[in-house]
Amino acid sequence: MKKLPVILFAASMLLGAATASYGQDAAASGSMDSVATEEVSTTTTTSTPADNPLQGTTDDGTPLHEQIKTKFIEGGPMFMGVILLLLILGLAIAIERIIYLNLASTNSDKLLRRVDKALSEGGVESAKEVCRNSRGPVASIFYQGLDRSQGGIEEVEKAVTAYGSVQMQQLESGLTWISLFIALAPMFGFMGTVLGMISAFDAIEIAGDIAPSLVAGGIKIALITTVFGLIVAAILQVFYNYILNKIDSIVMSMEDASISLIDLLVHHNLNR
Repeated sequence: MKKLPVILFAASMLLGAATASYGQDAAASGSMDSVATEEVSTTTTTSTPADNPLQGTTDDGTPLHEQIKTKFIEGGPMFMGVILLLLILGLAIAIERIIYLNLASTNSDKLLRRVDKALSEGGVESAKEVCRNSRGPVASIFYQGLDRSQGGIEEVEKAVTAYGSVQMQQLESGLTWISLFIALAPMFGFMGTVLGMISAFDAIEIAGDIAPSLVAGGIKIALITTVFGLIVAAILQVFYNYILNKIDSIVMSMEDASISLIDLLVHHNLNR
């Protein structure tokens, strides 16, 4: 449960920033819409500026990120709010995992040299003290192996294997939630798409006529929710893959260090 405060803190910070930005952009969008309405009523030959996504701005100088936030607001609060919440929760867990994994990364070779020196000078208890004062899963595995060194090399191997599995589960904690959010974000986006299309067909049924102005709003919302759902899934997928790669690196270091510890204990037992 130690990681829960970190997740809650990261989620609250992200949610606060997103809420403030959403409120400001919604107010700005409303004022821009009113200004645009006045301009349309007084202007008869005004051309619409085309977007230049490759340049990061539109022809009127609007930054691309402002356009993205405007489209996000136009998608409506229901499904877009859920998609935003999935992004915030997913990022909060990902940030907590990245911090934890970076703290768990240790120099295994340096730790092994310190343990070797402690075994030579002070025996097993001195080596255990070195492991107690070191952080990371490798040090924890070393401590468990040294704690059972009196029972022989087989006991050390069993302890290292069993506690290595425990440490691996701790490293992978929270990944199931990130993968769940990666799957849910496009689902809610597609759900918004379906409801948007239903709204468009309802408008056609009520009007009894197929006019672009009747269906444009519903189709627009449908496409916006789909796009943002896919964007959220893509962002979380990048963090998810980075975390998996980090875990694989730590696990390989744990396995190599465990083998080196057993060889080290065998060497010291033979030299007694």
